[in-house]
Amino acid sequence: MLQGIPGRCVSEFYDHHPISEAGVLAALARRGRDDPALLTVDDLFEFDQDHYGGLAAVDALARRAGVGAGSRVLDVCAGLGGPARFLSRRRGARVVALELHAGRAQGAARLNRLVNERRVAVVRGDALRLPFGSGAFDACLSQEALLHIADKPAVLRECHRVLTPGGRLAFTDWVARPGLGDRERERLWEWMAATTLQTLESYRALIGHAGFSAIDAEDLSEEWRPILRRRLEMYRALRGDTIARLGEQRYQEYDQLYTFFVGLVEDGKVGGGRFSATG
Repeated sequence: MLQGIPGRCVSEFYDHHPISEAGVLAALARRGRDDPALLTVDDLFEFDQDHYGGLAAVDALARRAGVGAGSRVLDVCAGLGGPARFLSRRRGARVVALELHAGRAQGAARLNRLVNERRVAVVRGDALRLPFGSGAFDACLSQEALLHIADKPAVLRECHRVLTPGGRLAFTDWVARPGLGDRERERLWEWMAATTLQTLESYRALIGHAGFSAIDAEDLSEEWRPILRRRLEMYRALRGDTIARLGEQRYQEYDQLYTFFVGLVEDGKVGGGRFSATG
C-alpha cells in the first residue's frame, strides 16, 4: 500500500486520487461542456470540489473567516483550486492557492487558465514553511488537508504568522473519536496518508498554542456521515473511468480503502470537525 517516507506517501495518495484534473475534464466532456471558449468557473464547481459538503461547506468557512470582496485569502493545501475559485467568483476575494503536490498545483493552474480565472494565484509550496511574509493575508482556509501533515503545530504557527492582526483562520479536518484503535490509525496512515489525527479538544489546544484566540470547534460527524456514503457510491459509479486511467488493481485498492474508511465513520471512530479562530 501507500508506504514510505511521509512526503512520498502523501504524494502517491494524490497521484492516484479519483478526483483529478483529468477527471474534471472528462466529466465536463460527458456533459457536453468541453468547448474552452464557452466554459466558465461555475461549470467546474460540480466536479472540482475535492472535499466534503460541496460549495456550502466552502461558504460556511468563508463566513467564519469573514471573507468578502477584496479579502486576501490563503487556501492551504488547495488541491485543484476549486474552493479558491469559488471564493474569487462568489465572494470577490483575492486568493492564493497553496499546494505542494506538483500535479495538482499544475492542474489547478491549468483549470484557472481554462476558465480565465485571474484572481486566484497558484503557488507550489510547503504548508510547514509558507513562502509569504508576515501579515500577508486576512484569512487562512483549509479543507480536510491537515490530516496529511504530521507537524500540525508548525502549520498552525505558520498560518498565524502570515495572517494580519485580527485575521481569521477557518478549516475542516478529520478527527479521531473514542474507540479508534492503534492498528486502525496505522491503516489510515498506510492507506490514505492520515497522520497524527487529533480530537476536537486536542485541535482546540493546538490552535490556542499557535497564538490564536476566540477558538470555536464544531463537530461535523453526523453531517458528514451521509456525505461519505454518497461519496463511496460516486467513486463506484466512476469505476470505468478509474480503471481506464489507473487500472483494475488501483481501483480495487481504492474501493477497499474507502469502504474501510466509511466503516470507521459509521462506527463513530472517526468524525469531522470545523474550526475557526482569530489571529
